[in-house]
Amino acid sequence: MLSDMVHTSSGKQMLSEQVHARLRDAIMHGHYAPGDALKPQDLAGEQGVSLAVVREALVRLVGEGLADRLPNRGFAVPAFSDRRWQQIAEARRTIEPVLLRMSIERGDLDWEARVRAAHHRLARTPTHGPEDGEYYSDAWSEAHRVFHRTLLEGCGNPVLLETFDRLWTASELARRFSAHHNPGRDHIREHRRLEEATLARDADAAAEALTEHLTLTAAGLTGCAHQAPREEG
Repeated sequence: MLSDMVHTSSGKQMLSEQVHARLRDAIMHGHYAPGDALKPQDLAGEQGVSLAVVREALVRLVGEGLADRLPNRGFAVPAFSDRRWQQIAEARRTIEPVLLRMSIERGDLDWEARVRAAHHRLARTPTHGPEDGEYYSDAWSEAHRVFHRTLLEGCGNPVLLETFDRLWTASELARRFSAHHNPGRDHIREHRRLEEATLARDADAAAEALTEHLTLTAAGLTGCAHQAPREEG
């Protein structure tokens, strides 16, 4: 009997992880518009799983900042106007330039080589694949994360880097919203400026470039909050 219970619990957990992964991917790739309802009953039917499995997956998405729990116990994709996005952006603009300054002061030659390699990978990774539509590809998004994290790794403080990791995860959906509504932004120039100032050990210029980079993302999100929602079909 205990064995059957463990097997059932394990199976439910596996289903929940699969549903979570599919919903996370759909939200990240714009299959749901900001503010769209995530109705557990409908999702359970679409996914072919129980309501309990869907609710468990949605609760995980809430914890990751990719869904909101509504007062009536429903769920929804966060809206453009969500105040959290600007709070997260403010936190990143406060913390990351400080870490970059520390990296420039403390980073060794191996760190410089990693920064150069991470930027090279980012610059050479296509922003869009054939299946990505208007949203940046997962490969580019990961190269983007690695470049930004590598810039800060020279600080040598894992506790501060954990803070960066949490903020990055919390802000990734907002960044994708912003990028989707600002296709003309020259991210290649912005990242090249960041790399060049960092490797030149110009802390002031590097911190300024990073602050501007983060500010443009937040400003883009504010602008798209006033645009019409995505059209269906």
